[in-house]
Amino acid sequence: MDIELSAEEKSLLEQIKTDIAEIGNDRGKLIPILQLVQQKLAYLPAEAIHLVADHLDISSSEVYGVATFYNQFRFNPPGKNPVKVCLGTACHVKGGDIILENFERKLEIREGETTPDREFSVDRVACVGCCALAPVTVVGETVHGHMQPSKVEGLVLRVRLEKEVQEREKQKK
Repeated sequence: MDIELSAEEKSLLEQIKTDIAEIGNDRGKLIPILQLVQQKLAYLPAEAIHLVADHLDISSSEVYGVATFYNQFRFNPPGKNPVKVCLGTACHVKGGDIILENFERKLEIREGETTPDREFSVDRVACVGCCALAPVTVVGETVHGHMQPSKVEGLVLRVRLEKEVQEREKQKK
């Protein structure tokens, strides 16, 4: 998915240039630099990968290769409403993978991706720590226990309706 950087992200990239210049251009600083970029942007867009590669005088593919080795780095922006589907043992046994498939189908994205409007992202997590409520999904900061495939559409619809209500209230002001 080609992701167009927002004006805010472009501005942050300029700040990042200054920040990484202060860190130096030692190749051993690659991971701390990637962590800094992700802390500021919440993900590693292609433009940031190229920026880091140019700064360290290494190839973009080398930077990307290192970043993809670690699961702490993401390459798509997180959605305003991140969906985390637990696939720990208890959730997996109770159908967590089916819940994940339903979110992917409903949002028309794959795990690790973000919807084009940046409203939703879907990720699998190893454990949420609510095994007694399995299967569990976290939408934003709200834990939804005893999830069922039939509840997926309702959760997505609820978030979209809440956004619409908020937008209407802003227009009234």
